[in-house]
Amino acid sequence: SGVMGTSNNQSVVGVQNYLEKAAQKLKPIVPIKFHISSRTDAGVHALCNAAHLDIQRAPGKPAFNEKQLIYSLNYHLKPEPIRILSAYRVSDSFHARFSALSRTYIYRLLVGCKHYSEVPVFERDLCWAPTGGYLNVPAMRDAAQFLLGTHDFSTFRSHNSDTPFQSPVRTILQADISPSSGVLAHHYEPRGLEFWELRFRSRSFLYRQVRRMVGTLVAVGQGRLPPHHIKELLEVKDARALPPNAMAPPSGLFLKSVEY
Repeated sequence: SGVMGTSNNQSVVGVQNYLEKAAQKLKPIVPIKFHISSRTDAGVHALCNAAHLDIQRAPGKPAFNEKQLIYSLNYHLKPEPIRILSAYRVSDSFHARFSALSRTYIYRLLVGCKHYSEVPVFERDLCWAPTGGYLNVPAMRDAAQFLLGTHDFSTFRSHNSDTPFQSPVRTILQADISPSSGVLAHHYEPRGLEFWELRFRSRSFLYRQVRRMVGTLVAVGQGRLPPHHIKELLEVKDARALPPNAMAPPSGLFLKSVEY
């Protein structure tokens, strides 16, 4: 139900809850809190998120080394689709969220499906298959260029509790669209399905900014918007200006990496 932890009286559980529950099995003398780099929503995936934590062991107990920490946490996370991939000892001044230089997200699109039932079962909840045939990818690439650089992205953010306190100005360092492969894609080549990957890199993103940018680029690919309309949407600085149904679903979004 998203990466952020939830309180005990809520029915949904976040990735952070599972991480902290596993960490408590290591018997620290002070409860462990994970500070997570990127707050992904429910339904969004992470190929590699990052977090920091402090572990205080009982007097006389040696500090965990990296391998012990990875093995122990993964042992207690075993039932869940969550894995620790690597661990590093860092300085006290390091912060997983605020020390990040950039974050890279990818969004996976599947085109060639006339109906949702045509999405391969192995791709379910791992991509978005917009209806309406193939996309005009060159037009989408032209439109994506307008997103590069530093802009006020008010039009491309949803509202949440942080919105009044956050500056809408962000710098997009990368906005690429390239062919991609699917899970076992060579087995369904005869069906004429195409996978595309949209990649965005920035130091940080606004709430649901990537999903709204993807939805708008798909509208360009479908011929519902001309590429230069992206520039006008940036200039109007109004979230209500986005075309209807222009927010991509969470299932195709992946946090690929956090760079330090």
